[in-house]
Amino acid sequence: MIAVYPGSFDPMTNGHLDLIERAASVFDEVIVAIAPNVGKEPLFTVEERREMLSEVCRGLRNVSVDSFDGLLVSYVQKKNARVIVKGLRAVSDFQYEFEMALTNRRLAPSVETVFLMTSADYSYLSSSLVKEIAALGGSVQGLAPESVEEKLKQRLQEAVRRDTP
Repeated sequence: MIAVYPGSFDPMTNGHLDLIERAASVFDEVIVAIAPNVGKEPLFTVEERREMLSEVCRGLRNVSVDSFDGLLVSYVQKKNARVIVKGLRAVSDFQYEFEMALTNRRLAPSVETVFLMTSADYSYLSSSLVKEIAALGGSVQGLAPESVEEKLKQRLQEAVRRDTP
């Protein structure tokens, strides 16, 4: 069975990687699907996020990385997938994700949403938090894969150089 794990992944965190690895152990194929960060100013382009995810997921034989525009359920159906995988960190995530799952079911009754609880080690972790820590000069070691951490540092240094007269 094919599953789609959607997200903006701006940037990818170790929490995302944990969910990808766990989904890969449950489903025959997992497509990590990068959505544009609608309503937010992304730090990385979709192509940059795709490259980072592809590099980190290279060793997972049944995981592929892709991107999409438009409705998630349309993308899922186009890929002949039957499952959307969503991660839950806390009760606060549940309300939004529950509403999205019901909406997706209304739009595409053959597509199921499966919720995976985050590992306790990553229950507080978000891309926004990782970006904020890095932007304020803190270490994100252990919060994001090393290759992502390096690209995050580079991007923030570029931003500082652009803003420095």
